[in-house]
Amino acid sequence: MDRQRGYTLIEVIVAFAVLGLGLMLLLGTLSNGTRQVRWAAESGRAALHARSLLDDVGIAVPITPGQSAGTFEDGRYRWTLEIAPFVDPDAPPALAAPDGDGLFELTLAVDWGEAGPRERLRLQTLRLRAPDAAAMVVP
Repeated sequence: MDRQRGYTLIEVIVAFAVLGLGLMLLLGTLSNGTRQVRWAAESGRAALHARSLLDDVGIAVPITPGQSAGTFEDGRYRWTLEIAPFVDPDAPPALAAPDGDGLFELTLAVDWGEAGPRERLRLQTLRLRAPDAAAMVVP
């Protein structure tokens, strides 16, 4: 009697197990890739909103010390803007602007999603507040 050559049941089960493990690893990698793309898109949109808001400071939003907050895209992105006078620790106190004009430090925080460490953008910049035009009247 000739023996037929073929695969045993054990070999077929091992082959399916290896195939299943390979597919599981592949799907995990694809899932992680889509998560990274989504995070990049959300952080990019947060940066665009932050840039837009910072561009308005000094034009549409007055440079006055204090804190303000708001949202973008119906609450999807939340922001907090803090404006404080900037004091250079290396400059002598005599150079400080006594009339309140001068440099101001703007700190903008934008959060989205669960506001975890990867879902938070924090920006700091300096802005010069020009003296009021009415105060510059020459006699």
